[in-house]
Amino acid sequence: MKTLCWLVVLLNIAFTLGARAQVSGCTDPLSKNYNPQATWNDGSCDYKKAKIKPDFSKKLDKKLHETSGLLFWDGKLWTQNDDKDTALYALDTISGEIQQSYELKNVANKDWEEISQDSSYLYIGDFGNNSAGNRKDLRILRIQKNSLSVNPVIDTIHFSYSDQIDFTPSRANKTEYDGEAFIVSKDSIYIFTKQWTSQKTAVYSLPKLPGQHIAKLKTIHDVRGLITGATFLESKNLVVLCGYTKRLKPFLYLLYDFSGADFFAGNKRRIKLRLPFHQVEGVATENGLQYYLTNENFSRKPFINKPQKFHKVDLSGLLKAYLEKKKEIVRKEN
Repeated sequence: MKTLCWLVVLLNIAFTLGARAQVSGCTDPLSKNYNPQATWNDGSCDYKKAKIKPDFSKKLDKKLHETSGLLFWDGKLWTQNDDKDTALYALDTISGEIQQSYELKNVANKDWEEISQDSSYLYIGDFGNNSAGNRKDLRILRIQKNSLSVNPVIDTIHFSYSDQIDFTPSRANKTEYDGEAFIVSKDSIYIFTKQWTSQKTAVYSLPKLPGQHIAKLKTIHDVRGLITGATFLESKNLVVLCGYTKRLKPFLYLLYDFSGADFFAGNKRRIKLRLPFHQVEGVATENGLQYYLTNENFSRKPFINKPQKFHKVDLSGLLKAYLEKKKEIVRKEN
């Protein structure tokens, strides 16, 4: 009995010391409220306003006037248009020129807004819903990568939003159930919606398997703008979103140092882009430091004429220290 009592006492002491050893706070040295004593990131980091200019911008082929998604795969950038065109385009990462195109047969493009991937598949989000907010045919196409150049094998993931019960048509660009961004993890798909009225984004999760699914609401976050694209480095706990305000001021939204799929629980940093009146629609990266962006054609003659372009931005100054720290942690764990 005495032995058991001493064991309980020792366990309580160990638990207390462990709790004291964990200090919550902001763990990012680049923030305004960095706490060097913090050992656990509680998502409280606050940052100075930042604005960056692309390293370069180049005009894209007129075939891509409605480019609406972007990813990096097989040494190339891949994109698609968001209206009727059912081709995928592979672009050179330096010139932006179209190197290859693949027509996807026996499928329709109602509103292809985003392209994503995992190790085996490409995914195309046919879930643009801004015209009336009442689509009941939301879907994601899944394409086997190794079949793309011969005879693409395509299946379909159908879904609906768990909290949408009213399908009364809304006015154009007034719905909270538009979608233009998603990422794919090892076991799930996560959609980041484009909420036109609140300028927030809701995150929904669903299985990445063919069939009919309910996209479950996980969280809603105020991003002060309209989210249009996403890129994800799962092993580095890093998501970068792109978007623009209603006045067409584009931005990036960095999410990093989170746990699991709790994307907004870690560091959150909004970066303005020096690209006024550019309707930025896609973002992609290979290494988490350099990023590619695309914007579709936007014209309001005679004052505004922004052709479709692709851009490269360097976020090394913002993310290099975090990525190196993450790499060291992984090395020690292995």
